[in-house]
Amino acid sequence: MKNLIFASTIIGTLTSCSYDEVLDSEQYPQKWKLIEMSGNIANVPPSTGSDMTWQEEYLLYSDNTFIKSRERGNVVMEEIGTFDFVILSDGKYLELIYESDNDLIGNCTSKAEELLKLSSDNKLTGTWQACDGPGLVYKRIE
Repeated sequence: MKNLIFASTIIGTLTSCSYDEVLDSEQYPQKWKLIEMSGNIANVPPSTGSDMTWQEEYLLYSDNTFIKSRERGNVVMEEIGTFDFVILSDGKYLELIYESDNDLIGNCTSKAEELLKLSSDNKLTGTWQACDGPGLVYKRIE
């Protein structure tokens, strides 16, 4: 009996808060908006809202395509590609594959792709900061 209770507790714990629940991956389109930007200088607080260098968002569609748009000043740039959610050794990520190399890609490689880590609090965190790019945090707003 003790083994049955222990097994039920373990299974319940492991399935109680999955990334899919946070992600709600069956609902599209999904809009992820840049909410916080930080630099690589210690003790400098992150900027938010209109204080950020640019405004940015991802729109994810049910056919696994996306649009990324960035507004800087009065100039809006857009790029498109495909996406998938992948599981790596340290968690779940949104993997974005662009149709071509462009200035909107924020990564540490020369590939036309980005990885954003999904957190349990319904946010995506860019990986660009690992190589001195800005720290970027996105929140799902739709």
